[in-house]
Amino acid sequence: MLRWRPGAELDEMRTPRTAPAELVGRPFHRDEALELGVTSRQLQNPRFIRVFPSVYRLHDMVMTPRAWVEAAQLTLPADARVSHHTRFLSLGLQVGPLFPLHFTVPRDLHLAAAPEQIFLHRTIAMPEADERGVSIAAAVTGAASVLRLLDVVAAIDWLAHRDHLRLPSLLGFVTADEWRPGVDAVRAALNLTDPRARSLPESEVRTMLVASGLPAPESNVDVYDDDGTFLACADLLYRALRLLIEYEGRQHAFDVEQFERDIHRFSGLRRGAFAYLQITASMRAAPVALVRHVHSVMLECGYDGSAPVFGEIWHRLVTVPERLRHERRHPRASVAQQPSRASIRW
Repeated sequence: MLRWRPGAELDEMRTPRTAPAELVGRPFHRDEALELGVTSRQLQNPRFIRVFPSVYRLHDMVMTPRAWVEAAQLTLPADARVSHHTRFLSLGLQVGPLFPLHFTVPRDLHLAAAPEQIFLHRTIAMPEADERGVSIAAAVTGAASVLRLLDVVAAIDWLAHRDHLRLPSLLGFVTADEWRPGVDAVRAALNLTDPRARSLPESEVRTMLVASGLPAPESNVDVYDDDGTFLACADLLYRALRLLIEYEGRQHAFDVEQFERDIHRFSGLRRGAFAYLQITASMRAAPVALVRHVHSVMLECGYDGSAPVFGEIWHRLVTVPERLRHERRHPRASVAQQPSRASIRW
């Protein structure tokens, strides 16, 4: 005769004292956990956190952007490839929103319940791809269909500066596959790119200035005094105006050594009769005000050219495009007629 014992019904949910080492520090599929001896009831214990359908992590694991991509891959079909700006995460670049994570599959696939954090595109012709995802040129083109033009320019600068992307290859891709969404935006971005830029903020500031009709400053150039003494490496330089524009990140405020270097640099620039304009993150958050401020400083330095214009090119630069051009929904369309999140052609 079996006797009931208080708490016996929870025994199967209790987590092992030590989780299998193979599951530590990464997301894992339910099937793998079962093979390692973790039971279905134990996966319901708070020590295991469900990330996506059938995909879990241990409760003390921190989900980095790359970990989110890895988790998403575990829940998607084997032929789905990382695409769009999600592909850049493996290179250390995050531009635009992290979610949804973008993947592409080379067939007509409809997922019944795609997680909100994942957007699965379908294509009639998969671009060149490997286990890391689609090619960088294809990823840039896909990203250009869902990101602001400003983000696309900055991403191209960053990738090209680090030799992850060659501009002729990108141009060749959009020429050969001109039917893909994002091609027009890539062509527009190529007219604004400068691979000499070292950081996203530098690219953004330069692109804002050029898109408003102001002259293009030089990127990352050494500045010398008239006697040949090195003064600084300028993020952006209007040489004729003797005006340096630099983006000041948080390290300039919290790094003591950097702060000391900045003081000496400012002193040298003053001796060399160079004007010095600092751009901060809060200024970048107000693009029109930023451009007008730069223009006012340019005037003080002797600029006599045209004033900035915030017209069509500027509007395209800072406007987030439709999430996907094929996701337009007619107000009278029935639910059955509306495209699913996992059935978008690319």
